[in-house]
Amino acid sequence: MDNFKTAVILAGGKSSRMGFDKQFLKIDEVKLMYKLIDELKREFQDIVIVTNKPDEYGDDFSCCRIVSDEIKQKGPLSGIHVGLKESKSKYAYFMACDMPNINLDYIRYMKKELIRTEADACVTEQGDKVQPFNAFYSAEIFPKIEKLIMENRRSMLALINIINTHFIKENIARKYDGNLYMFLNLNTQEDVIKYSKMSKQ
Repeated sequence: MDNFKTAVILAGGKSSRMGFDKQFLKIDEVKLMYKLIDELKREFQDIVIVTNKPDEYGDDFSCCRIVSDEIKQKGPLSGIHVGLKESKSKYAYFMACDMPNINLDYIRYMKKELIRTEADACVTEQGDKVQPFNAFYSAEIFPKIEKLIMENRRSMLALINIINTHFIKENIARKYDGNLYMFLNLNTQEDVIKYSKMSKQ
């Protein structure tokens, strides 16, 4: 089994602050999802999109596998659950559909760290928080995720704390991305406008 074949884009969430569904977000009239897929295809052979609206993905997404949460209304853990179930590799890379900046060099670094440590997951520390996306999780933790969901423990931190997680220090991450833009989320329309201007500079 290939260690790092699958990348998963989580396209769920309520998008309440954006005012429309973020999975169909456009930057300068181009769907952000297209950009993310093109970038991920440079590093992964298998792209999975986890969405609550699979019928709205047409033939232009034929290069991806479109799946939906099997256990509904449990937040990001539901997406990780089905993403790992669908994974064609030991580890799957996870990101959210509103994260516009993919850093392939950092992804390659995380892969090396997982080969070195054989951990269940690889996530990055930022200040006193951890970044649960732009991260890798092992398909072997699938039963533990299922147990958390059944116990109605929905937080990503609950998962990260019960598995063998390898934490990358913030100062190491900043060597790859000084401003940590690879963890940026676009939550509001103001964020989108600001990002569009920034990306043109």
